[in-house]
Amino acid sequence: MVWSGQIKKVDNYRWLIPKSAKEGMRVDGLVYATEELMKDIRDDPSLEQVANVAFLPGIRGRSMAMPDIHWGYGFPIGGVAATSVSEGVVSPGGVGFDINCGVRMLRTDLTLKEVGPKIMDLVDRMFADVPSGVGSQGKIRVSEAELTQVMKKGSQWMVEKGFGWAEDTDASEQGGRLENADPSAVSAKAVQRGRPQLGTLGAGNHFLEIQVVEEIFDETSAQAFGITGPGQITVMIHTGSRGFGYQVCDDSLIVMQRAIQRYGITLPDKQLACAPVSSPEGEQYLSAMACAANYAWANRQAIAHWVREAFERVMGAGAHKLGMRQVYDVAHNIAKIEEHVVDGRREKLCVHRKGATRAFGPGHPDVPARYRAVGQPVLIPGDMGRYSYLLVGTEQAMKETFGSTCHGAGRVLSRHAAMKEAKGQDIQRQLAEKGIVVKAASRGTLAEEASFAYKDVADVVDCADGAGISKKVAKMRPLGVVKG
Repeated sequence: MVWSGQIKKVDNYRWLIPKSAKEGMRVDGLVYATEELMKDIRDDPSLEQVANVAFLPGIRGRSMAMPDIHWGYGFPIGGVAATSVSEGVVSPGGVGFDINCGVRMLRTDLTLKEVGPKIMDLVDRMFADVPSGVGSQGKIRVSEAELTQVMKKGSQWMVEKGFGWAEDTDASEQGGRLENADPSAVSAKAVQRGRPQLGTLGAGNHFLEIQVVEEIFDETSAQAFGITGPGQITVMIHTGSRGFGYQVCDDSLIVMQRAIQRYGITLPDKQLACAPVSSPEGEQYLSAMACAANYAWANRQAIAHWVREAFERVMGAGAHKLGMRQVYDVAHNIAKIEEHVVDGRREKLCVHRKGATRAFGPGHPDVPARYRAVGQPVLIPGDMGRYSYLLVGTEQAMKETFGSTCHGAGRVLSRHAAMKEAKGQDIQRQLAEKGIVVKAASRGTLAEEASFAYKDVADVVDCADGAGISKKVAKMRPLGVVKG
């Protein structure tokens, strides 16, 4: 591949693809990786995608990729790109199909000693209470009029209906709601797909995970986030907008393919199809995407409510008494209008984060008041056999990555390759031998999601921490996992 001689090591955590590497690049590409991570990345087609993203009209700064980079649709997964609202474009490929796939984390006052003997019961209860699997249908029945309100209000709609606590929305990115949502921008087919799936986990890499805190790296931030020390129990919820978001993306790509012809936009890859941010097509996509993002926040809100109920039933006490407060909820696949400083000038940008997490630093007004002194919580799930991390956003990220960092471990094997590798292996038994209870809607999912299909998230997080674009706060290991 051409990049073997073109990519240049900047330091121990950064690699530059100069804009001279490919004619038509408007900016440099920048990949965050250690020498060890780069061994797997160097010949991956995702590097070509980093270069291709640099062709987008109005792109600012650099086309970036986080250390969990791997190949995706148009943009690499782990890709970050900011475009000028006045001169640039918005690209659905820079968000992906599972719009606002993201993570919600709950802390508890429970300890390993209390939860350990009941972990099987908790996993069974969560598996029973939260619909999961391919094509699963939710317990929440909504009319088209109610789904319109979900699209507009996000998490807030669920809270109003009794699913969760009012304080949950404050502990969510954007308050669990994008305000520019316009249900009229959403197709009837998306509505049809979305109505039965509200309140479902789905399949693939989506999960519910009961964890125990194993190590604290930053006592001050940990205390601010409600993490008190090793042995404490936490829960992560990872899911997105299901078929609703997929259809919004699918619909938008058809419109964008026509738009690049209309606006005379030249691209090296048709999967980067886009339209000017301020054009009718661009505004329609952002409005529909906001509806899907709000759907995803509502979805995680309902699931968090049922997780609390599962703990109440098994542990025999109310969720408030168990201290099951929400630490945060972050989006991984989203495009948002934000203001950032570029070349010394504040500018309104459309920031695409695809398989990347917002990581705003201390003092930023969009960080909840309770966390503002330390910065925004950053939630980084790993694979189901190792560990996950809680980090905090930094001022360095604000200066360098438009307030962005990695989002997870990142795949090294495709789902098909993972299935092939897992042939003859009993993944569930292997996890049980590590003390991890797992329950899945299908054995195939366990094979696709086995640890060997992913990078070691510790390597990914160490790179982000070393580069200063987020800082480690706590490490958690899994005790019980529900997979779709």
